[in-house]
Amino acid sequence: MTHADTSGTEQAWAALGGDPALISRISYGGPAGLLPSRLPVMELARSTVAVCALAAAERAGSAQVCVDDGAVATAFVSERHLLVDGRAPVNFAPLSRFWRTADGWVRTHANYPHHKAALLAALGVPAGKVEAELAGRRSVEVEETVYAAGGLAVALRTPEEWAAHPQSVSVAERPLVVRELLDDAPPKPRGERLKVLDLTRVIAGPVATRTLGLLGADVLRIDAPRMPELPDQHADTGFGKRSATLDLRSHADRRTFAGLLDAADVLVTGYRPGALDVYELQRPGLVVAQLSAWGDHGPWRERRGFDSLVQVATGIAESEGDDGKPGALPAQALDHGTGYLLAAAVLRALTEQDAYGGTRRLRLSLARTAHWLRGLTPDPRTPRASYPSPSSRLRSSRGDPIRLAETDSPLGRLRYAPSPVAYEGGPADWSRPPGPWGADSAAWLTA
Repeated sequence: MTHADTSGTEQAWAALGGDPALISRISYGGPAGLLPSRLPVMELARSTVAVCALAAAERAGSAQVCVDDGAVATAFVSERHLLVDGRAPVNFAPLSRFWRTADGWVRTHANYPHHKAALLAALGVPAGKVEAELAGRRSVEVEETVYAAGGLAVALRTPEEWAAHPQSVSVAERPLVVRELLDDAPPKPRGERLKVLDLTRVIAGPVATRTLGLLGADVLRIDAPRMPELPDQHADTGFGKRSATLDLRSHADRRTFAGLLDAADVLVTGYRPGALDVYELQRPGLVVAQLSAWGDHGPWRERRGFDSLVQVATGIAESEGDDGKPGALPAQALDHGTGYLLAAAVLRALTEQDAYGGTRRLRLSLARTAHWLRGLTPDPRTPRASYPSPSSRLRSSRGDPIRLAETDSPLGRLRYAPSPVAYEGGPADWSRPPGPWGADSAAWLTA
């Protein structure tokens, strides 16, 4: 059977090293036609959720996995469905958008204050003059200038232009999931709950760790106190975890962090490759899951990036555009898909570690997920059945089925998208809602 003959679920499960016989445990249901786009976004979404649920079921000894397309599609735009006391979220700041340039288009990302400051400093103009300034510059020149200043901007490329780019070549050479066995350390004794140290930001990494929180792990997210998370982003991805701050420039906080790491079962990072090497993160028997935008090889390996920017660089935005204007996928599918795939990789690594031991490292990137998306085709063999979602059924203005839930939290009354990861006997929802950013103690739970 060739790669083209296999479904996205089969490809992803193989990338995770899973037993192909287990795929027969997956059943599919829900409405068709969700997340419409020119690229097979729904196939990516369904596949990544399916393998995540299957990896969870494998660890739990469950026989049946249920994948509901309505729940999957809703979760892939969870940040858009969030309401905090009835207030809709702010997902993109005014300077995070497409701009015309002298030779095409560029997209900037300036949601965080420090990225906005770097963008404006690189261009040498106030916010109100950005459009006029960019109109007179070449796209690639803007990309290089802004990145050199610590900001984020990416020139729009066609799929053919990206395929010829050295970073694309490097990304294509790597597996969808890089799985490394670093040593033969014996299996690590575990407590009743997995301890997951979460050093991720934005969407992909936090989606992975909130999924591990759903499955019962004690997830402790650590941020620098000088780098607060965007409130709505924190509310959306903070389910099932706690949030603390540590200043790793402080000797006392470094000691606290080292103690947390010594006791952790899993470390998940979402920073640029090499950015955290100074902190000596490796420990015997640990599962280290590393996420990046562009991959850990190639000329862009040290660049920051986000889903929206990866779509622009890899030709996705050009493919999804109309009338000479760039477009976007119907969801930040690279973020969400990589997040579920990352959680699945952690679960599979833990299963293998319990059996064989060893310190394990996993590496995934948004750019590699984008490369995979381009090669996917919708699977006509996917069996479909109808079964009700445990969540409430609403409809959007377009008539798409939406599965949403509500809960009280320290942040207020939240409307949110439940997790689409479901298997027989598994949890129906998170055991805890998000709390205020940085408000928890930097310590593992004692019970």
